[in-house]
Amino acid sequence: MKKFLLVAVGVAALAGSACSKAPQCTQEMATKKAQDMAAALQAAITKDPSKAADLTAKVQAVTTKYQGATTLDEACKAYDELTATIKG
Repeated sequence: MKKFLLVAVGVAALAGSACSKAPQCTQEMATKKAQDMAAALQAAITKDPSKAADLTAKVQAVTTKYQGATTLDEACKAYDELTATIKG
């Protein structure tokens, strides 16, 4: 459970550090996507704790993919992909 929260915090830091001159994704949108992703993660773990390890691996793969992201658009894409991965 702690790993999931650390991954979520890491992705939130990505959104906080992302910037762009004309982003399609605003800070508010990124924040909402982060909250939705965290809620989906919490629900998935609560529903089936036995899938926690599998979810951790999937979330880490997506997080690694977007690790070098520098724009809010990339952060929003990362949140969308993470949420989709979590919801399976």
